[in-house]
Amino acid sequence: MPIAGRAKMFIRFALLAVAGLTAVTLSACDSSSGPTSADKGTSQVTVVGNGKVQGTPDTLTVNASIEFVAPDVSGAMNQTNERQQAVIDALTGSGIDRKDISTSQVSLQPQFGGGDSTTIVGYRASNSIDVKIRKLDIASQTLALIVSTGADATRINSVNYSIDDDSQLVKDARARAFGDAKDRAQQYAQLTGLKLGKVISITESGAATPPPPPMPYSRGMPEAAAVPLEPGQQTIGFSVTVAFELT
Repeated sequence: MPIAGRAKMFIRFALLAVAGLTAVTLSACDSSSGPTSADKGTSQVTVVGNGKVQGTPDTLTVNASIEFVAPDVSGAMNQTNERQQAVIDALTGSGIDRKDISTSQVSLQPQFGGGDSTTIVGYRASNSIDVKIRKLDIASQTLALIVSTGADATRINSVNYSIDDDSQLVKDARARAFGDAKDRAQQYAQLTGLKLGKVISITESGAATPPPPPMPYSRGMPEAAAVPLEPGQQTIGFSVTVAFELT
């Protein structure tokens, strides 16, 4: 056979060999492309459970300010500082631990007046403290003490009841939330004719407890009477999202 003819036959054989190799490779890939255990996935149901418990507050936090207006900076600040110090001394003298009294704000602002309202006519100084009252049976008297000592310069900005240690309540709320989620998932399993399996994932979030309404802004009065206070109940809520396997 001529050399040119043998060359053509060799090239044709080589092309057929490559084509055959490609066919084998594609066939091998196709044989393993069916569903695997990872591809099959797992039947599951995801539900949100909620749990709430109530507890009685055992702590009252009061935010109180002393405020003075004077023609000059020193006068406004000095009067405010002296009166607030008197309030703090009265509180510690009545049995409030000094660690439960903390300064929350100090401010000094010019007061404008005159025909064009751009002239400084005085200064307003304010000093605010947070007072944590741990004995609720003396809370009313403590508020009255703040008002009486601060007199007309007193401002009661807010009161806030809280539970000092709510860890056990949080645990109870969490347990109720998970139980609620499991009950919901169990119902879905029954509706679909399946059985509830193991837990796949859990995501939790604490439900916000609505804060009590703030006490109205008020001015102090000498020899103030005890303020009526009721702690009521506080709700601690929990929300949990749980994914269960269905079998």
